[in-house]
Parts: sequence; structure tokens; C-alpha cells
Amino acid sequence: MNQNSFGVQMRLRHLGQLLVVLASTVVCVSCGQVYRPVVIPITITPPNPGNFHEVFAINANVPFNPGSGMQVDVSGDTNVGVINIGLNPTHAAILPNNSRVFVASAGSVIGQSDIVTSFTPAVDSTVGTGLGAGATVSLPSGSLPVFVHSTQNNTMYVANFGTNSVAQLNTFLNAVSNSAPVGVNPVALVETPNGNKLYVANQGSSTVSSLNTVDMTQNTVTGILGNTPVWLLSRSDSQKVYVLTQGDGQLVTIDTATDTVVSTVPVGAGANFMFYDPHLNRLYVTNPSTSTVYVFSTTGGANDTPIQLSAISMTAGPNPPCPSGCSPSSVTALGDGSRFYVASYEIATPCPDSVVGSSSACVIPRLAVFDANSFAMRTSLTLLSSPPFASNPNTHQSQFAVPAVASCAPAALYAPGTTRFRVFTTASADSSRVYVSMCDAGSIAIVTTTTSSISPGGNTPDTLVRDLAAPFSAGSTSTGGEPPPQNPVFLLAGQ
Repeated sequence: MNQNSFGVQMRLRHLGQLLVVLASTVVCVSCGQVYRPVVIPITITPPNPGNFHEVFAINANVPFNPGSGMQVDVSGDTNVGVINIGLNPTHAAILPNNSRVFVASAGSVIGQSDIVTSFTPAVDSTVGTGLGAGATVSLPSGSLPVFVHSTQNNTMYVANFGTNSVAQLNTFLNAVSNSAPVGVNPVALVETPNGNKLYVANQGSSTVSSLNTVDMTQNTVTGILGNTPVWLLSRSDSQKVYVLTQGDGQLVTIDTATDTVVSTVPVGAGANFMFYDPHLNRLYVTNPSTSTVYVFSTTGGANDTPIQLSAISMTAGPNPPCPSGCSPSSVTALGDGSRFYVASYEIATPCPDSVVGSSSACVIPRLAVFDANSFAMRTSLTLLSSPPFASNPNTHQSQFAVPAVASCAPAALYAPGTTRFRVFTTASADSSRVYVSMCDAGSIAIVTTTTSSISPGGNTPDTLVRDLAAPFSAGSTSTGGEPPPQNPVFLLAGQ
């Protein structure tokens, strides 16, 4: 074949390919828009992916029956595991690496042994893993363990109300490795974040003990402490420890370098709880006796004296959270520094909730949301949803109160066998949820702090998602139905 013939053949081949393309184009044009892909916009907001976080509830049972620990999956608003713990559980703590939860149970109040239970949380998994097997450390009968705390992964400290001592637990061996005597009736602990010192609030002797964690030897705390210390906190830099005294209502600051009291600030007799916000360097103090919440800055004062930023009345002023009176019981704050939350309850006689009925007293649990910058209340939430709680079919009014449970009433001065927190609140580590344990209601209110990820537009944060019931108790109902749920008495957020 000569060169000219080859060139002609190639041109004919190219022409043929071009005709095929042109023919295909004509066919497609003739099809109109029947097969043309069309993008249709969807107006809902897609779900927000979130990391696996958890919150733990400590639940008390009827006498002579073990309480329970329950893990709540933050992203799913579900119960992902339950484990039996000791009798009369009072307080819980989690190791800094989030590997194990410890619960103090003062069982010998009703004639049983005193134990500290530990368990491994459920992990983030595509299948349900449940809680890990529990381990127990038995303490001498009469120890009455009421508080656990640690900033170390290899050690957990236990305050023993009955034996006036602190036990040091080896978390690898699940055994007591050391102990030390302290003052009368210890009720609270705090270890400095650097792990050097442990402080103990001794309610009965109105003292604070300072222990060196390396060998549990004691230091002398000097200065005027006040009467009946009930709660302790450490500043995040380990330089200051704060003591709340219930008897005379003082916020006391201790310099940890010298173990010397450097300041006292009044917060009113009856103050019962403190919360430390490390993001804003703030202290929040609740006083149920005066229906007041105090807010302090922990930096800037002389000798680092806390500076009062606000004293919030829950019953007075414009748009108060509970104008009829209520008892603020605990506080939590979001990690983004935008809001803080006050859990409170009102005892109403007769009960104003027509669903419950006015024949007896009832408890109204509430959660007030405050702006962290202006201290103005943003909203006040009632915490009972329908279901599981009732509604009036005639008026469609949802239940907002529950009958009072005698065992949920806190004592004027805490002691083993009594409830310390009728309602308690904590925020999840990712700031997406706030939880409120409601002892009388036998459930935990879950509040979302973000806008809905499903419904389109116009959603507001800080709304009740659901009420998650605690595990069933060992008791029975008068009607022979299912036993009532246990009574949540404390909440703990995972790291």
C-alpha cells in the first residue's frame, strides 16, 4: 500500500468516527430532558457527627438491695449498660484516662459490708458491648465510704465517714494500699491536679486535713476555716483549694504551698455545693436555704481571693426561675463558656399539677439556663416529658411534678443513709447535652444544648429531649404492676 492510499484510509476512518459522535449527539438531543439528571435540594439539616461520650448515673435502690451504675451514650440518648453496685451508693469518680468508674457505697448503714465498686465503661462500638465486669474492694464494716476522688490513674481515694479515715486504693490491684486518719466524719475530698496533695473536708470536727499523696503523711492547715465544711475544689493550677462551709456559709481559700487560709467570703449559712469551671476560672456556689446561686472569679483578687461576680436570686427580680420558691441544688457549665445551668426543685403543697393531683405534696424539678456573660436567665425548663410521664387528655397538659419520695429528701446535714442531692446536673464533655438526675421521678432528664440536627430551621437550644428511666428497683407497686425505677442520686460525666 502506497502512502497516499494509507492517508485516504485514515481520513475515511476519522470521518466515520466523527459521524458516530454526531449521530449520538442527535439521539441525545432528541431525547429532550427525560433522562437529564436533576439535583433536588433537601431542606433539612443533616445529622451532626459526634465523638463517643458518656455520662454515668448512680442509682439508689430500696433497702437491703444493691444500687446500680448506668451509662448513658451522649450521642444516642440511650442507656448502654447497667451494673449492680453496693448498698446505699453515695458518690462516684472516674479515672483521668476514662478507663474505670469507682462508686462509694456506705452499705453498713443497713447492716451490710462497705464496699467500693469499680467498672469499665462501655466503649464506642458498632455493636453493644455493655459495661465491663465489676470489681469490689471491701472495707471494714462501719467504714461508711461516702466520697471518692483522684487525679491519678493508679490511685483512688475514699473518704470513710464512719472510721474517720481516708483509704488509698491501688487501681491495678483493686486493694487498699494505704490509709490515714483524718478529722471527724469526712464527707468530701479533692486532690490537686498535680497529684501532690489530697484535702479532706471533716464535717464533724469542722476541719480540713491535708495529706501528702506520696506517703499519706499529714500537713497542718492553719487559719480560720469556719463551721461544717461540706465540699472541696481545687483550682486547675493546683495553687489554691476552695472549701465550702455549710454551718456559717463561708467560701474559704487555702494556699496549697503553705496550707494556710488566705481568705474567706460569705455565701450564707446552708450553702451545700460548689462547681468549678476551669474554662472561665469561675466558682459557682448553691445555697438552697436562701435560694441563691453565687458566681465568683478565681483570679485577680488580693491573695487570689475569689471576686464575687453575681448573686443570683432564684425567686426574686425580673422573670425569676421559681417565683414560688425553690432549692438550687447543683450547677454545671458548658465547656464553650457560653452558659451555665442550675438544677433546683420546689416542694409544693398542695400540688399545683392537676395530672398528679392536689391531695398531697409534690416535687417540681427545674433547670434554669443562664448566660455566662450577662448572668441573665435565658430559659427555665420543666423536666418531665410525656411519655414516660402522664398528660391530661382533657386539657392536654403535660405532667410537670411528681409525688414526693421520702427517701429522696436530703437531710439538713448530710450523713450516710440520706440523699445528698435530690436533683443533680452535669454537662457532657462535648457540651452537646446537659443531664439532670431526678430522685423522686426515678429518671434522668436529657437536655440538648444545640439546635436540632433533624428538623429544618427555627430550632432553639436548651430543650428537653427525653427522660431516661433508671433501672427497675427491687420493690413492687401497690397495684401489682412493674416495680418502680431506682432513684438517681448522682451524675458523673466521662472525660
